Amino acid sequence: MADGLAEGGTAGTGTRDRATRSPGVFEQMSAVADAVLYEGYLLYPYRRSSAKNRVRWQFGVLFPRDWVEADGPVLPGVSGSADSWYQQTECLLRIPRPGGARARARVRVRVRCLQMQRKQVEDAGHRPVASLRTGDGTLHLTFDEAVPRDAEVEVPLDALLRDARTVDVDAPAGTDIEPLPGDAGRIVRSREDVRAETTVTAERLTDDLCRLRVRTVNTGPAPRPGAPREEALRRALIATHTLVGGDGVEFVSLIDPPDDLAGHARTCRNEFTFPVLGGLPGEPGHVLLSAPIILPDHPQVAPESPGDLHDAAEIDEILTLRTMLLTDEEKREARATDPRAAAILDRVDTMPQEVFERLHGAVRSLTPAAPAPTLPAERPAWWQEGGDAGLSPSTDTVLAGGVPLGRGSRVRLRPRGRGADAQDMFLAGRTAEVAAVFHDVDGSVHLAVTLDDDPAAELHTWYGRFHYFRPDELEPLGHAGTPEEPSAPAPAAAQARHTTDSETPAAEAE
Repeated sequence: MADGLAEGGTAGTGTRDRATRSPGVFEQMSAVADAVLYEGYLLYPYRRSSAKNRVRWQFGVLFPRDWVEADGPVLPGVSGSADSWYQQTECLLRIPRPGGARARARVRVRVRCLQMQRKQVEDAGHRPVASLRTGDGTLHLTFDEAVPRDAEVEVPLDALLRDARTVDVDAPAGTDIEPLPGDAGRIVRSREDVRAETTVTAERLTDDLCRLRVRTVNTGPAPRPGAPREEALRRALIATHTLVGGDGVEFVSLIDPPDDLAGHARTCRNEFTFPVLGGLPGEPGHVLLSAPIILPDHPQVAPESPGDLHDAAEIDEILTLRTMLLTDEEKREARATDPRAAAILDRVDTMPQEVFERLHGAVRSLTPAAPAPTLPAERPAWWQEGGDAGLSPSTDTVLAGGVPLGRGSRVRLRPRGRGADAQDMFLAGRTAEVAAVFHDVDGSVHLAVTLDDDPAAELHTWYGRFHYFRPDELEPLGHAGTPEEPSAPAPAAAQARHTTDSETPAAEAE
């Protein structure tokens, strides 16, 4: 039996109104967490008839185990776009003042997800229909909605070190009926029972360092054998993610851990999710967001953004302009599709000019300009004709660790821990071949590489699609064809220990 109230712990579950929540460390992450919760919920042009809105729920989906593993076990990895029956977060937390302070330290975990809700339109005879127009001209469409759910547990750290704590993450079944005007019909919103459990455990690594594990599992019964994904989704947790905070503890970045904790960070296994530090850069790590979408440490929603468009990979200004240009008929369909689509249209149609202008761009920070490179007097500036004369990406070389690298050189990728692109971090330790050396107009140099174990490497080379790294991010290995340094998709230590990609990027970057 799940015990979310054991020994000094508190737990709760269910839908909550944001206004009734007590302010706390999680609220500083609410905007980012909500963006994760509704990412891809409904995409431009926000119409039911759009092809992209017929295949939904792609992140953090936890199905009943028997259904998702009907054709074989799931393969663990940090990507939350893969369907699973569980989600596991492992992170490191420090106790700034060990000893008596540990007795007062507390850990707080909140698991959030969506529960699918079927919105079925019925005519006056209570027969299901795909659409219905009432006497006032309003269109109503059958569509799948979702209801936010969460569960929370707060436990003293000392209690966690002695025993695990488990809390139910249940979403009850239910039906709501909304009559339509003029007895034209009704809207029936129905939800199936969703059952899950979250278990929190802690392990002491040193006197002032612990490893925390949060594992959420769908424990509900599977749908009928062979049921399509659309049916199984009714018993799934959707967009599942976890907020972890506490009192008297600080969390460690797994993307860029301190040197003395890199080894411990390497042992953390995150499956179908990955934790990042919340708050602002430079602040103590008092909160973590573990999301099924790859994020950097300290993710933020741009203050210029007036509201969620459910597509964080797109640019607000572009989506806003395109939404403004929808035809009246398209807007009517979008409004009938989902209340969130209607809210987007209302916001876009009434957006003040000054708010729209802020979407055009912003400068977040300025760094000192690098000194201009010294060029031969006879070479014109880069913007003038002939400015790139003498540069040859296919034959130029650049020094890395005192070794000249150029086309054909073999290297091992070592992305910088701080400031590296999140996608580059997942290539740490892989071997590659240099395809070209490029000089930027600001004097910096980047090397274009292709991965040795990429089956499409030849195709990428043919049409010029490369990965780009600075010289200090590459470890020279030799020239192409060197036998004594075989290609390695990951560092040998990591390979011997765990062959899935569920390890932290920081582990591979060391």
